Amino acid sequence: LLQAGKEDPKIVAICADLTESTQMNLFKDEFPDRFIEIGVAEQNLVSVASGMAKMSKTPFISSYAAFCPGRSWEQIRTTICLNDQNVKIIGSHAGLGVGPDGATHQALEDIALMRVLPNMQVFAPADSNEAARITMAVAKTKSPSYIRLSRQAVPVFTQELGDFKIGEGIKLKDGHQITILSTGTATWHALQAGLKLKEEGVDAEVLHFPTIKPLDKRLILESAQKTRRFVTVEDHQVAGGFGSAVAEVISESFPIPIIRIGVEDKYGQSGTPDELFRLYGITSTNIVKKAHQLIKAT
Repeated sequence: LLQAGKEDPKIVAICADLTESTQMNLFKDEFPDRFIEIGVAEQNLVSVASGMAKMSKTPFISSYAAFCPGRSWEQIRTTICLNDQNVKIIGSHAGLGVGPDGATHQALEDIALMRVLPNMQVFAPADSNEAARITMAVAKTKSPSYIRLSRQAVPVFTQELGDFKIGEGIKLKDGHQITILSTGTATWHALQAGLKLKEEGVDAEVLHFPTIKPLDKRLILESAQKTRRFVTVEDHQVAGGFGSAVAEVISESFPIPIIRIGVEDKYGQSGTPDELFRLYGITSTNIVKKAHQLIKAT
């Protein structure tokens, strides 16, 4: 965001009392006249940003995803999306990776909330490199955008430089027996599962979707026609999330068996991120297990 702000003077930043937690203080220190601390008022955060966008600014707003979009969804719907305002929403500390903070702070519903909104683009980067590239890309668009960020440290494995192509999925590993599709930080686990399956004699394709909306339907259907078995993985509720978006695509165009891995109609709880991922099955070990089950069943 700091780099985008250096390139575009219309970019402003607004935060809701979590400036240091979301690291927006880096922008604040460099551009104090282009930063607003709104206080603990997420609904006002959204409405002020929409007004600034109407006046030709490009606002980036940040809070924990549990609070924005969690507390401010109606304002996002009405003031931003209905009016197609150019506001960039950063939902930080999303998913189980917020760990000990527990269920109240673990946003596991935000993908569902945001992808249902007309005009809204939705992104979930796999690592810090991709988060930076997505930020630079959405800064140049005129569309409402939501970027979902996790808190925990994750391996960095995507490219550092280069343009990010909105709406394009990425093939991380080719395969022909089964496809593992993932988004966000769950992609690292999906890739490790693909490599483990290879060691066990299973040729798995691994696809990563940093853009959840608009979704890369072409890549999904190409893989569906090749492998005819899908396993989706996400750090989110199974209902309404990334796996549901994939299921919608194949059910309408090329129905095949699909297993969706994620949080299954439960709330999170306190624990380390690793403990929670194991508890809810968002691990390479469980992905491998589910892949074997699906292959055996079909």
